[in-house]
Amino acid sequence: MLSKFMPREGKFFDLFNAHAEQVVLGSKALLGLLTVFNTSVTEAEKQCDLVDVAEKTADGIIRETMRQLHKTFITPLDREEIHQLITRLDDILDLTQDVAHTVTLYDVRHITAESIRLGEIGLQCAERVRAAVGLLTSMDNSPRILELCREIDELESAADREMRGAMSRLFREEPDVRELIKYRAIYEQLETLTDRCEDVANILEGIVIENS
Repeated sequence: MLSKFMPREGKFFDLFNAHAEQVVLGSKALLGLLTVFNTSVTEAEKQCDLVDVAEKTADGIIRETMRQLHKTFITPLDREEIHQLITRLDDILDLTQDVAHTVTLYDVRHITAESIRLGEIGLQCAERVRAAVGLLTSMDNSPRILELCREIDELESAADREMRGAMSRLFREEPDVRELIKYRAIYEQLETLTDRCEDVANILEGIVIENS
């Protein structure tokens, strides 16, 4: 009888979409930072600030999601799935912020073409994450969700290849050990961003399989 008066469903899909939007905004700002860094440090810092804004906004979405989980009696997905999905989405933004701060605080001399290409792949992953999350409201969208997840996997593999090539060139051509350490950290973080997107894709695949 009590269950009739308990909140049902909640606004979880809206919250997922809102967070995924911040993931894309953060990824765009990071790519903007990488793109303008060599020509305008001031503009790069502005882009870093935009990453911080996206991360802070996403933190508020996380808190609201957890509040909804505690007050909602019947949820549209398994509670653990909801928790995992919103947490893994936040992992993407947290790492995006880490990369932005690494670039702006490590006194990097310039941004390489490989860094920009990795940033572009990261944004492509983020956009597909957003698209897949937006389709979760109906399991009729399962084929397209799974297709997007496969695309994320392919992009992650492309990022891995790009990073290997970047590392090879770095160790061949960079004589300054300190600079080598900085660039290696940036490459690894940028590639790991695509891993975090792949983590979300894996969760989405699990949700589709569980609920189809």
